[in-house]
Amino acid sequence: MDRIAVLIPCYNESGTVAKVVADFKAVLPEDAVVYVYDNNSTDGTAEIAAAAGAVVRHEYQQGKGNVIRRMFREIDAQCYIMADGDDTYPAEYAPEMAAKVLERGVDMVVGDRLSATYFTENKRPFHNFGNKLVRRSINALFKSDIRDIMTGYRAFSYQFVKSFPVLSKGFEIETEMSIHAIEKNMLVDNVIVSYRDRPEGSVSKLNTVSDGVKVLGTIGKLYKNNKPFAFFGIIALVLALIAAVLFIPVFNEFLHTGEVRRFPTLIVSGFVAIGAIQSFFAGLILETLHEKNRHDFEMELIGIQDRYRQKMGEEK
Repeated sequence: MDRIAVLIPCYNESGTVAKVVADFKAVLPEDAVVYVYDNNSTDGTAEIAAAAGAVVRHEYQQGKGNVIRRMFREIDAQCYIMADGDDTYPAEYAPEMAAKVLERGVDMVVGDRLSATYFTENKRPFHNFGNKLVRRSINALFKSDIRDIMTGYRAFSYQFVKSFPVLSKGFEIETEMSIHAIEKNMLVDNVIVSYRDRPEGSVSKLNTVSDGVKVLGTIGKLYKNNKPFAFFGIIALVLALIAAVLFIPVFNEFLHTGEVRRFPTLIVSGFVAIGAIQSFFAGLILETLHEKNRHDFEMELIGIQDRYRQKMGEEK
């Protein structure tokens, strides 16, 4: 088991990957291992990374989420540091982030760009807007205080990595990580890091619109899965209000005339009210199942911790 493993997912980063590998090697202890996972690069990224001293492996399914799934499955470490291969995240913050995991037992350390230089360095205004929107949405929906949801610069504990089910295939992965940590009551800390824009000739793989829509869709899906009573409760409330708006005029007319003249409206109102009731009880049932899943997860963490101690004991 590595003490510190640096995980760098790469796709066509030949212009920067050697510097990124060298920077992390320079600031971390000698026993830290830098892994570069190449994701079908066509510009010699893998060869350059290997020459710079990285352990190079490959993931042939395209997408950052697929790469991270492979990394988390294959590598055992006491502390994992994840960064991009585009040289936008300074390696100098890695020792502080690793110390929080190794010495304080933090499960996820977030490299917070948004409190530093991100909005001045990043030249894509829609990226800035998207980062603010995602951060505010998640912190409001999940009652959290993660300052940078979309950052690719993070540190993790063994417990986090081995309990995190990677479901996303692309850039939604950071959102998924953040919500997993929040919902599973893991210890999260923030480290403010400076951010520098990509060097000339380096191209971002993130599409502002299409990937942004995927991220927002992921937030909605995870909110439904992790807060089912709140999600379906909102739907139930909306349907109940619609049913009331339709029913009140019909009922008022009945009080004054003793007749029901708008039977279609009454019927629609009844069906909408039934939908509200169904939504309410669906949320209630799913919330109970979710609580059971959380109990099972806590027991799973005990098993993960036992395996961690066993691996550490074998090395001694």
